[in-house]
Amino acid sequence: MENRFYNAFDLELLEPPPPSRGSEYRTIFEIHRDRIIHTSAFRRLQSKTQVFLSGEYDFYRTRLTHSIEVSQIGRSICARLKRTSGVLGDDYYIDPDLIEAACLAHDLGHPPFGHAGERTIHRLMKPWGGFEGNAQTLRMLTETIFGQKNGMNPSRAFLDATLKYKTLYGELEDAENHFLYNNQRRYVDWVLGDRDFPLELPPGPARDCFRSIECQVMDWADDTAYSLNDIADGVRAGFLTLESLERWASQQSLDGEAAAHMEKLLKSIRERRVENRLRSRIADFIAAAELKPDANFLSGETHRYRWRLEIDDSARTESKLYKKIALHLVFKSRQLQQLEHKSDHLLTRSFRTLAERYVTRSAESQFRLLPEEDEARLDAAGDEQARARLICDCLTRLTDGAATRLSRRLYDADFQSIVDLE
Repeated sequence: MENRFYNAFDLELLEPPPPSRGSEYRTIFEIHRDRIIHTSAFRRLQSKTQVFLSGEYDFYRTRLTHSIEVSQIGRSICARLKRTSGVLGDDYYIDPDLIEAACLAHDLGHPPFGHAGERTIHRLMKPWGGFEGNAQTLRMLTETIFGQKNGMNPSRAFLDATLKYKTLYGELEDAENHFLYNNQRRYVDWVLGDRDFPLELPPGPARDCFRSIECQVMDWADDTAYSLNDIADGVRAGFLTLESLERWASQQSLDGEAAAHMEKLLKSIRERRVENRLRSRIADFIAAAELKPDANFLSGETHRYRWRLEIDDSARTESKLYKKIALHLVFKSRQLQQLEHKSDHLLTRSFRTLAERYVTRSAESQFRLLPEEDEARLDAAGDEQARARLICDCLTRLTDGAATRLSRRLYDADFQSIVDLE
């Protein structure tokens, strides 16, 4: 049965499709989902930091397990909306395969060492247009996921589902995050059908909140996964104890629902039921999302902009509380700050060495430091900014372990391995 939710505008591909190789049993959204799963970029997420460095312990979440959890939550939101909204049905619904593809892809562009690595690479890339994990995901999907100048030729609906931000780096003053690269304007224009943003959506938060319904579902699924599961990992790792949480809560101005949610979390720790309670909260967060009609400059073109996702205030409050706890007691802990300091040191040294050799070409040395195919791309790059972006690609695709090994090979005189080159 045809799904009336999507039309030719939504299904159009970024580039003309290749010649057909015969009958295709999958929808375009199933193809997107399958192609993401079978990329090396997706596999690398198993060794990239979510909260704790990958490999620390078997039970901590990595970027890969997080992405899988987000995709399951996203599909569940779709299923519930279809059954309960009153406006969706068997021939008019938000496609769960599209949601799954967007959820699986949403962290592909993130570098080694989590958000600390993202901040470091952005600082180093500022002279050449900055770095942002979501912008890097867009670059991969459109240009590099299958090799340089070889993206996955996404449909408009899929690419838009991954676009959490639509503001360019050059449109913001000293931006630290939440932007796209300046040369990605053409993808935003294409997603919008070459329509200009209205005056009420200037660059910045207002424009970035203008998202398709699929992107909104993906984003709430992501919020659900990391706000609940980061707390669970923090408790298991010993960062969040009854004592530390009670002390932190006494220093905050928690009232109303935030105070109630805090007391329930403390109660679950006392009863040793944290993981069970947080798992049950996932279902409540899914149920907190409701479909509401919307009207905007794209709602006449596509159903993807005729609806918005409204989240219950209580779930929003609880999610924000858990994020605040994780930030103050986990991410800002001495232990994680020490690891972030080390990762900043590793990435900074490696980037500067590669930049001197290949970007500014200020180093006298002509040592070959990168794989042959990367060096060929750098030789063919037109200018310094293009070369810097290629070095950025090289570093951000590394796993935590590969980034550490690269640094050791470059600087550690006692590190002898040459068989595991990245």
